[in-house]
Amino acid sequence: MTLLEPRIAPTTPSPPPAGGPVDPAIGADVDKYRQQYALFEAGELSDEVFRVFRLTNGIYGQRQGGTNQMVRVKVPYGSIRPEQLEMIGWLVDNYSRGWGHITTRQNIQFHFVQLDRIPEVLEHLASVGLSTREACGDTVRNIQGCHLAGACPHEQLDITPWAEAAYRHFVRNPISQRLPRKFKINFSGCETDCGQAMFNDVGVIGVARRTDRGEVERGFRVFIAGGLGTTPHPALALEDFTPREELLPTIEACLRVFDQAGNRDNKLRARMKWLVDTLGFEEVQRRVLTQRKFLVASTSWPGGIPAEVQIDGDDPAGAIDPAAATAIGHGTPVTIGTGTAYQRWERANVVRGVRDGSVSVYAQAYLGDITGDQFRALAALQRDLGADVRLTNRQNAVFRGLHPDDLRAVHDRLAAIDMARPGAELARDVVACPGSDTCNLAVTQSRGLGDAIGRRLEDEGLAEVGGIRINISGCPNSCGQHHASDIGFFGAERRANGRSAPGYQMLLGGYIGAQQMHFGEKALRLPARNAPEAAVRVIRRFVGERRATESFRDWMERAGGVRAVAEGLKDLDEFPAFETDPSFYVDFDETGPYAVQTGASECAT
Repeated sequence: MTLLEPRIAPTTPSPPPAGGPVDPAIGADVDKYRQQYALFEAGELSDEVFRVFRLTNGIYGQRQGGTNQMVRVKVPYGSIRPEQLEMIGWLVDNYSRGWGHITTRQNIQFHFVQLDRIPEVLEHLASVGLSTREACGDTVRNIQGCHLAGACPHEQLDITPWAEAAYRHFVRNPISQRLPRKFKINFSGCETDCGQAMFNDVGVIGVARRTDRGEVERGFRVFIAGGLGTTPHPALALEDFTPREELLPTIEACLRVFDQAGNRDNKLRARMKWLVDTLGFEEVQRRVLTQRKFLVASTSWPGGIPAEVQIDGDDPAGAIDPAAATAIGHGTPVTIGTGTAYQRWERANVVRGVRDGSVSVYAQAYLGDITGDQFRALAALQRDLGADVRLTNRQNAVFRGLHPDDLRAVHDRLAAIDMARPGAELARDVVACPGSDTCNLAVTQSRGLGDAIGRRLEDEGLAEVGGIRINISGCPNSCGQHHASDIGFFGAERRANGRSAPGYQMLLGGYIGAQQMHFGEKALRLPARNAPEAAVRVIRRFVGERRATESFRDWMERAGGVRAVAEGLKDLDEFPAFETDPSFYVDFDETGPYAVQTGASECAT
């Protein structure tokens, strides 16, 4: 295949062509939204009722208040088509601020959309098969899935059709509309757990067992009641092995138990993880398995092999040589970048080893942000390659099924839009939530800190250190998944010299993989301005002391644990006098004095 020269399409004055006939279900959602908005505008629908309605339809209020809204587009397991990328590019240019954001749950969201323009936005999304339905609110949220599913040399089976089947079963399903709280489901194709099953309400990992006949049977291991937030809980295995025909009934049984027993009086204790605390795991397990046993009597029983799996199959991609396949997942050691820009990119961003000889390529989206022009350029590249594209939970995009001969041209096309930096699983690939830029709960500019850390790593020659994950949240709620990374930060107000100042709690040693979950441990508190230096010091020490193939967590434990590592950072927990350095009292990306301004969050509505 010969690719076209690198290019960025200009902003178009009219929307791109529709992707075909509008899905009747999505069209009905748009019609209902328009009707309910008209009632709200006429004063016939209360603020409270309309708020719950728009949240269920993926429309979320911002800290700026007024009519400013965030639109969260649901992208099941991150799978996206070129006409959809084009449409989002056009929408962010014409309704938002020129860029959108990939979330840690494989959605795309964009901000500052005015409330009276939401119906138009929903209609445009519907024209290319996209929906915001149940992207927010007390519903089954976006079904996540490993971004390499079907293209991974390590997978036990392809979870793609399973994630699609789960999405189709639960979206608009009456049992998932008014839950006690949000409910998150995640799929991984092997124990590497790139999909991060270990901290979801239901996490599904593809496994294999040997039967009494000596045959290999592929199925799943289902984990339940995991979660992050201010009180993280690792998911627990429901049973040793769940057969393929029992998977969807198992997930529905979990949802039904949550719906029936979840705390509807206190939303702060209403997630699946709190059921384990209040009822005990054995009782939750008993209820789920009992529900599953009798679910066959329900009209919603989804037993058997789903049609999506029967049609598309779930055979694993397989490996040419498992020993030579690209190592993936959290903690995978990667050689520190050397060589030309292309060589470093190929080493860090290309996944090789699947049986059919194709390769996958990461396009790095800096802090998860993609401009309208970049969306259009990605769409053009996807069309030219005939590629399958998935969004990742680390806020990047992956092009799959590529021919190795196209790699040089792909690199050049991505470089033309500033998305070809070596980034996948390298230190520079910082993940950050939106923070106080738009979120009512955030107390710090987490994206500003992410940018500052990235710049310091570049200056220090540490940006391409492999096997390091850095995650940042603007508050303790862990939307940036700070608990699950090697180096994590969450925002906190500090008081120093009689003034408020932006600060962070630093955590070290978070890890997810191999059907395990280790949450990061608190190291120390820091002024926001010193957090980049803290990250640099830890990474520099890791580089200098690590042994060959040693992960960050293994190195940390060998170095004496989190307290020993934090000991070398204590001098950073100091605020100078305001007159000496006023920058310590101003947050990143801000110009005025720091002040905490939080509001009622619609996360808990």
